[in-house]
Amino acid sequence: MAAANTPNPAPDQVPPAQIEAKAETIAVGKAQMALRQLIPLAIAAGFFIGLGGLYFTLFMSDAAMGFAASRFAGGVVFSLGLALVVICGAELFTGNALMVAAKLSRKITAGQMLANWFWVWVFNFVGALILVFLVYFANAQSLGNLGAAMMRIAAGKMTQPWVTLFFKGILCNVLVCLGVWVAFASRTVVDKAVGVILPVSAFVALGFEHCVANMYFLPMGLTLALTGFPVPQGVDASVFTLGSMLFNLSAVTLGNIAGGAMIGIVYWFAFGRKAS
Repeated sequence: MAAANTPNPAPDQVPPAQIEAKAETIAVGKAQMALRQLIPLAIAAGFFIGLGGLYFTLFMSDAAMGFAASRFAGGVVFSLGLALVVICGAELFTGNALMVAAKLSRKITAGQMLANWFWVWVFNFVGALILVFLVYFANAQSLGNLGAAMMRIAAGKMTQPWVTLFFKGILCNVLVCLGVWVAFASRTVVDKAVGVILPVSAFVALGFEHCVANMYFLPMGLTLALTGFPVPQGVDASVFTLGSMLFNLSAVTLGNIAGGAMIGIVYWFAFGRKAS
């Protein structure tokens, strides 16, 4: 008889339909958030993603590792950034592309969604720049070949065609938003931390483009170039310009919006459309 009175345990994850509903509820909270709360949380997200980028760079600086091994290992450690965002709480521009589901259900307006995206993008950039400042003055670039790797990563991103960057941005944020979706489905801290690893490591290992990560990578490389750090062999010093950085961010930002919106739209059609 005692066993019959035992309540059923909660399922291991939030069911898919409830994930979509949860995503809409979270989006409403984001749309209504006051700037005094939004700004520090957006700064934190830019800083967190930059930390993941810094950790990734360490593996890219080790020439002894094979190509696939270094990309995989770097991708795994880069997931630190999104894990901090979803566990500690922060406002990340790329993840907020999922707000489109709440817009389709008419729970938020287009103006609210775009205002959130604008402020979060701006202050993600501020957070990333704060990390660039701290890393530079901590002289982290002198650690092994870290400085050279920083410049190679930035140069590689500054020399790609706009259309290529745009589509890499789409593919990146499909994976990032799937990682966020997994975090919405998770019930524990461990679930969230582990759940983001494969989607995030996939986009990093495959060389896709994340605008908030680039808010750290590109200014870091540009800072080193402007302060006289030795340019690595095979890297063209002329690519390190403000224009090249903004060129990259314009393409990747739009691609990230498109990729994240794709995930929100697909799951809204599957689970949210009837309710709306």
